Formats: sequence, structure tokens, C-alpha cells
Amino acid sequence: MKSYPQEAYLHDRILDKLILWMIPMWVTPNSVTWLRIILTPIVLYVNYIQNFSVGIPLFLFTAFTDAIDGSLARTRGQITNFGKMFDPLADKLLIGSMLVLLLFQNVDRRVALLVVGIEIIFIVLATVRAVTGHVGQANVWGKIKMVLQVFAVFLILIGLTFSNPFLFAIATWVFGAAVVFAIISLFFHGI
Repeated sequence: MKSYPQEAYLHDRILDKLILWMIPMWVTPNSVTWLRIILTPIVLYVNYIQNFSVGIPLFLFTAFTDAIDGSLARTRGQITNFGKMFDPLADKLLIGSMLVLLLFQNVDRRVALLVVGIEIIFIVLATVRAVTGHVGQANVWGKIKMVLQVFAVFLILIGLTFSNPFLFAIATWVFGAAVVFAIISLFFHGI
């Protein structure tokens, strides 16, 4: 039975059994973070031109790299300060750009402003922490927030694909829940 570093979560162990073992050892968690950063403008463009048959799977794949890089880092003992800082910033880049593209057209503007505002606060805090030398690590509340945001963006993309405004309403509520978890996350030092 494989032993895991103390930082490994249950989902890390599950991903390790299902997927991570297939990823070569030369692929580092930081390279997966860079992949997310590189793919983000492509995801944004493909969804901007409303090629949802490519855009939705590409968005989901790119968002899933967040789980992959974190789990790789924790299960392989490759946690770095670069990863602690740039992994959440890569998330903000992906989610933030999709939020700007989709939210203001498809979700209540107040919710859109709240979600984008929270993400800006996270970016400012991450920058301050980096400058002061205190690089925080993600916490479970921030992970839940990210999953909820990805699900809400997915709902909007599916709603656009099938012209179903009811999914926009559900996405609004999911974004509201994500805001709650974002606020909780702020109180637990991580981003």
C-alpha cells in the first residue's frame, strides 16, 4: 500500500489511484499549472465565438487540471512556493475570464459583480502575501468554491448551448453558494 504525505486529501488518493499514476514523473505539478495558464485564452476564445462543442469540454479539461496539479503536488511531495502562488492565480485567470465573458450577459449583474469582486480581493491578497513572503496554501473551502464556480460556468455554457435560461437561474444560485465559500475561505488564510 502506497504511503502519502500528510498533506494529501482523500480526493488526492482517489485521483492517484484513477489518473495520477498515468502521468509520467517528469510532468511536474507546476507544468500542469502552466498548461492551465496557456489553455485559458484558448478556452476563452473558443467560448467567445460560441463553439460550445469544443469550448465546454476544453473548459472542463482546463478546470480539471486544477485538481490534477494540486493532487500531483501533494501525493508526490512536490509542493512549491511557485505552485502555492500560481496555482490559485491560474484558477482566477480561468474562472475570472470566463466570468467576465459569461456572467454579465447571463446572470444577475449584482451576483456577477459580487463574484468578480471576490476574485479581485483574492488576487490582491495573493499579491500582498507574495510581496510579504507569506504564501498561503489552498484550503478545503477554497476548493469547494472553485468546484462550485466551475459547475456554475458549466451550467451557463450548457444553457447557452441549448438556449435554456432556467440553467442561468440555477447558475446564479450556485455562484451565490460559491461566494459564501469564498468568504469562509478568506477566514482560513488560504486562497
